[in-house]
Amino acid sequence: MAFALPPLPYGHHELEPYVSADTLRFHYDRHHAGYVSNLNRLVAGTQWEGAGLDEVVVGAEGPIFNNAAQIWNHTFYWHSMSPDGGGTPSGPLGAAIVEAFGSIGGFRQRFADASVGLFGSGWTWLVADEGGLEIVQTANADLPLRHGRRALLVVDVWEHAYYLDYQNARATYVEAFLDHLVNWEFAARNFAVG
Repeated sequence: MAFALPPLPYGHHELEPYVSADTLRFHYDRHHAGYVSNLNRLVAGTQWEGAGLDEVVVGAEGPIFNNAAQIWNHTFYWHSMSPDGGGTPSGPLGAAIVEAFGSIGGFRQRFADASVGLFGSGWTWLVADEGGLEIVQTANADLPLRHGRRALLVVDVWEHAYYLDYQNARATYVEAFLDHLVNWEFAARNFAVG
């Protein structure tokens, strides 16, 4: 079975004004769709043809890994945002964030600093493992799944994620993500799985 482009969990206009429909048309309709098309072409006739996406992400190397991981990362990123996002986490996830980072404000500052400070292209994740919660950066297509960690939420800091809307103001984009878009319900569901 071929890999398919997962549907966006909202319409192209629903994240405005924080992420524009133009950005989603380029980012989702072209970049994300391109990774799906590339992966289907690359796995044809290989051991990865017919494999699940997680299996490919964990086991493949080179261009097959890069395209599979970018499908995984982008799908996770779309769900890390919501038209009704922002605010503060509550319940067990909120308590775990306070325990790990001292306060919700402490988490926000460290997450923003990691996102703005990531050199080049990549991702900033909130992850969980046996040691608790941690903020990690990954470059290019790398992701926590590859390293045995459970992702709770992510912000994409590749320039194509924000350049049409924010130009080179990555900090403003990250602030908008945290203030208005972050999907704490999605993060809480991921936290509860563990």
